[in-house]
Amino acid sequence: MDGHITIPDVREESENRFRISMPVQYLKGVGPARAKTFAQLGVETVGDLLEYFPRDWNFLPKLIKINQIQPGKESAVIGLVESTDYQSYRRQPLFEAVISDDTGVCRVIWFHGGFLRNQLAPGQVIMVSGKAAVYKHQLQLTNPKFVVLDEEHHRSADYFSGGIYPACKGLSSGQIKKIIGRVHQAADKLVPEFYDKIFMKKANLIGRKDAFKWIHLPPDEKKLAQAKRRLKYDELFLMQLGLALRRYKVQHYSAAQPCICSDEIDSRIRKRFPFLLTEDQNNCIAEIVSDMSRKVPMNRLLQGDVGSGKTVVALYAALLAVANGKQAMIMAPTEILASQHSLSIERYLRNSNVKRVLITGGLTGKKRTELLRRIKSGDVDIVVGTVALLQEDIELRKLGLVIIDEQHKFGVEQRAQLRKQTTPHCLVMTATPIPRTLAMTAFGDLDVSLIKHSPPGRGTVITRRVERKNRLKAYEFIRERLKAGKQAYFVYPRITTVEQDNDVKAATDEWKYLSTEVFPEFTVELLHGQMPSVKKLQVMSEFRKAKIDVIVSTVVVEVGVDVPNATIMVIEDADRFGLAQLHQLRGRIGRGQAKSYCFLFAETDSETAKSRLEVMTRSNDGFEIAEHDLRLRGPGEMFSTRQHGLPDLKIANIVDDFDLLVMARKNAFELVSQDPMLTEAEHKNIRQALLAKFGDALGLADVA
Repeated sequence: MDGHITIPDVREESENRFRISMPVQYLKGVGPARAKTFAQLGVETVGDLLEYFPRDWNFLPKLIKINQIQPGKESAVIGLVESTDYQSYRRQPLFEAVISDDTGVCRVIWFHGGFLRNQLAPGQVIMVSGKAAVYKHQLQLTNPKFVVLDEEHHRSADYFSGGIYPACKGLSSGQIKKIIGRVHQAADKLVPEFYDKIFMKKANLIGRKDAFKWIHLPPDEKKLAQAKRRLKYDELFLMQLGLALRRYKVQHYSAAQPCICSDEIDSRIRKRFPFLLTEDQNNCIAEIVSDMSRKVPMNRLLQGDVGSGKTVVALYAALLAVANGKQAMIMAPTEILASQHSLSIERYLRNSNVKRVLITGGLTGKKRTELLRRIKSGDVDIVVGTVALLQEDIELRKLGLVIIDEQHKFGVEQRAQLRKQTTPHCLVMTATPIPRTLAMTAFGDLDVSLIKHSPPGRGTVITRRVERKNRLKAYEFIRERLKAGKQAYFVYPRITTVEQDNDVKAATDEWKYLSTEVFPEFTVELLHGQMPSVKKLQVMSEFRKAKIDVIVSTVVVEVGVDVPNATIMVIEDADRFGLAQLHQLRGRIGRGQAKSYCFLFAETDSETAKSRLEVMTRSNDGFEIAEHDLRLRGPGEMFSTRQHGLPDLKIANIVDDFDLLVMARKNAFELVSQDPMLTEAEHKNIRQALLAKFGDALGLADVA
């Protein structure tokens, strides 16, 4: 018997009846009950089963007979267990088994193998693999891998090499492997090819059918690597193809009203800002002006680190739309942030003829009805609000520009609703630095403008990790800053204490402690997302006016809160926050010219957590921090998959496979430029695979 994989005979199931869409319930060995267990693993069809990839792989040596074993070499043999013996009296206790086949006998030992007393017994047939040696003139395998063979697998023991699958209660890796084996031989008919041979040779890709065979049952590590590369490329290619199609649809099947920027309009807008714009801001404005001058709707991501001046660029775009007789909508994820935008606009547009309003969920009755009438009539130029702007009764007659702040805070369907009435230009802002990999995926259908540098005159921010022994010193330092008239944030991961996890500090409990025990001489107020809107806005208003010295809060202050006099940020249980979120919170200070301080309170023994916090103390560069965070936590953690629209990837990793991502993106966008709706016959298989895999996640229903 050679060392290649022997696949169980599945001829009795008739390969011809397998279909990608066939429910796994109808496979031999599954049935209704086990199908429910498979569903928990995300496997409902034969296609899902083929894409349920192993988490690891075993490569066993070629199977040989016992008399062919050579000392010093890796060997794999099948033998009958003749006897077992646990020798607990030795200085190193060992478990010994003697196995035999028709050519000889071999001794097998496992040091500290007492646990094997309940696993191995005479009469069993086992396969063992490991390095052989001669001990006291006797052949011996020491601490080998082993598996007990059942009747079905006596003659196909190498079936136990290959993939090791993520398992769950009720489905072991071996059971999953056995069921996958039943459809494996049908892969040739189930898995159509996407590309021609010329492209595959140029891109160094093996055939798709071989890739599916070798990912589950690889003959060797080289073929496994080839299978991984092909399947990763396919997954990234299909994702980028979906993004390219989505972008093409906006550019070619939608028409926006051009907004022209003359020298006079540019001059009038710039006079509203009592400072010179930075080079980065001017570059971004030039890109936005170019986009908005065309009939193709702008679809641009304005990306900038905290405090870099994105709001000014966004307001320029809004005023450009207004100057062209259009309305602009600015949508933020929270009422606090929407109010912050409204205040900023008021500051710049004081005594202006531009009519602007703020709409939040708390606006009701006659006031709301009258305001909606004005908006619908076109009497209001700039509308600022939250997700409440998506309600059906809100209509903008002349909507020319939509500005979305912190896009990843909104659901994909909510963003799609913004174009329900017309096709406005769209500007997406984010203060969360997006690593290049995510910019190409989660925001892959957008053009990107980047503000890298903050405006001059901002104070430096010093970040320190504070251990328990130094907490009182930190409190005293903060007290001195408060006495000097500065203000502080204290941020906690939870609103209230959870009984099952008392170690995590909560804002409501700590507010009482800080206001009565630590800073009784100062005004300390509580702020969190479950408070009534009126109360939240009142607290922030009083904090801006310096009537409140300390705000004790949750991450509700993460984005958009701008109080230049606040120079202290304390983050409790900082090890429980992601790096990107810590950087966002730190961005609430350093808004003025004074030096600011961010204290990370963390009591952790985790070396990983300590290294993450060390990155925060070392760097103020949001992009460096975001790259580090992406590597540690992955894209699904940085932004929830449901919200940012990034499809789940089963085998590719946008960080580790960045080179493949770049190649896949280039090829996908080239294909869409040649065959925009994938209607040509040679692209039929790609089109079907795209819709099946990412159609829902990327909103491609109209490509079907």
